[in-house]
Amino acid sequence: MSDAISFLSPRADVLARRAQIVADLTDLLPPECLVHEARELVPFETDAFVSYRRLPLAVALPRTTAEVSAVMRYCHRYGIPVVPRGAGTSLSGGAIPQEDAVVLGLSKMNSILEIDLPNRVAVVQAGVTNLNISESVSADGFFYAPDPSSQLACTIGGNIGMNSGGAHCLKYGVTTNNLLGVRMVLVDGTVIELGGKALDAAGYDLLGLVCGHEGQLGIVTEATVRLIAKPEGARPVLFGFESSEEAGACVADVIAAGIIPVAIEFMDKPAIEICEAFAHAGYPLDVGALLIVEVEGSEAEMDATLKDIVEIARRHAVKTVRECQSATEAALIWKGRKSAFGATGRIADYICMDGTVPLSQLSHVLKRTAEIVDHYGLRVANVFHAGDGNMHPLILFNANDPEDAARADAAGNDILRLCVDAGGCLTGEHGVGIEKRDLMRHQYSETDLAQQMAARAAFDPGWLLNPSKVFPLEGRPAA
Repeated sequence: MSDAISFLSPRADVLARRAQIVADLTDLLPPECLVHEARELVPFETDAFVSYRRLPLAVALPRTTAEVSAVMRYCHRYGIPVVPRGAGTSLSGGAIPQEDAVVLGLSKMNSILEIDLPNRVAVVQAGVTNLNISESVSADGFFYAPDPSSQLACTIGGNIGMNSGGAHCLKYGVTTNNLLGVRMVLVDGTVIELGGKALDAAGYDLLGLVCGHEGQLGIVTEATVRLIAKPEGARPVLFGFESSEEAGACVADVIAAGIIPVAIEFMDKPAIEICEAFAHAGYPLDVGALLIVEVEGSEAEMDATLKDIVEIARRHAVKTVRECQSATEAALIWKGRKSAFGATGRIADYICMDGTVPLSQLSHVLKRTAEIVDHYGLRVANVFHAGDGNMHPLILFNANDPEDAARADAAGNDILRLCVDAGGCLTGEHGVGIEKRDLMRHQYSETDLAQQMAARAAFDPGWLLNPSKVFPLEGRPAA
């Protein structure tokens, strides 16, 4: 395990009372809702950011908002840190626990509570998977727009915590654009309601603050999300280019022309080869970079939009243009893209970056990313949401070689600094977690950080919720 990123020291008084804490939680929850034996805690010691791991004090798996409230009230009373957890798919270490913390997992809160088609909303518990919402309303002609690559497993609670996006966020927006309301339990157990089925709510936009809070303001237990009518038709098209720089410049020109496809996804040559070997999607292997551009609407609308995009692509020496010819072919194209992270894991260990950049800087950042990774003697596969400039370079390394792991960490940090220096930011959808925590000062001044921490402390003065995450450990206000 790497020790490059530090954690807060466990609270000695909490560790000393572990047996009593477990006994008290046993009184609050049914036996099947509490995990405390050492071997049973192992699955909760890390998330998808697997370089770091800690065994939690215990894991609470409540089934209702009332049970969440009871656990939070107890932990607040006795000064016990709490780490919220959805499906554990966080790529930034957002759900990694500490030895003095109770992990509060929401996997048992997995019911769809209401489908309200006249108002085009769904009310779901926080443990419902992203994909399950779309599947539950598909037969009625609706879907839930945000679609992270992990949508088969990731939960709405985690999506809200990280403000997750996905391939189709270019047109439909990320979680915050599709979230109408939440039920949330505060650190002291108080249950509050923010927003609702209406398109706007009275008062301050606290919902906007909560979406992306990374589990530091409370525990979201229910969400009201927007449902969108399915388009008349959708068609993904593959565009192959000689180089990543040409593909990046094409993306910038498409958006600059005022054309907003439903998705523009990017793969460089290493990513194309990795995904094609896994999914057999028919990706061209003789190109240096690939764009998956999806348009939607009527046949006439799709034809007109694609004509404009093809004209722009030709100005960038496009080598291949291949339109999808069937639903099966479309499914394969997206299977390859959404399997990219898992497919890469078959050939090497990797860390996945998540910086964003202005589209005008996309070609420059891609070129510099390759130079940075090459400088450290490593390899990189780029696969990301090109339409909104959300970079996902996968830095390949050997996790069993500490020096290789250190080089990968250093390369990743340099890439994130590059994104900020190019006018972007540290994270687009994976969150800060522990991964980017110590880079926050590269993006924000001390005044900026102090204002953000003050907002956080208004909800959690004792810094009990997800305490080692997001903000640098030095310079925090005393709890």
